[in-house]
Amino acid sequence: MTKLTVWFDGGCPLCRREIALMRRLDRRGAIAMVDVSDQGAACPVDRAALLARFHAEEDGRLLSGAAAFAAMWRAIPLLRPLGLAARNPAVLRALEWVYLRFLGIRPRLQGAVRRWEVLR
Repeated sequence: MTKLTVWFDGGCPLCRREIALMRRLDRRGAIAMVDVSDQGAACPVDRAALLARFHAEEDGRLLSGAAAFAAMWRAIPLLRPLGLAARNPAVLRALEWVYLRFLGIRPRLQGAVRRWEVLR
């Protein structure tokens, strides 16, 4: 089994929640999760690029955005069908379109989650 590495923004409350869920689902330990907000973390590209978009390395290929999410899904049996569907170029384009829209509203969502965490 090939080990997948994902780089995520541990300073982002949305990212932390997503990665916590993926860790729970990754019962086989197929994914190495690297928090890029940790200054000591090894980064394959510029840290700012890793903080701006989700990245993963699958079979020696560095992926970002929807392709990186799809690689992560493929590594988790429950989500594997979604990841396999994303191998279809039309599906991947649609997922990337959604991901780009998400990036546009991400700062507002982060603020909302931070406010919610303070209220809890």
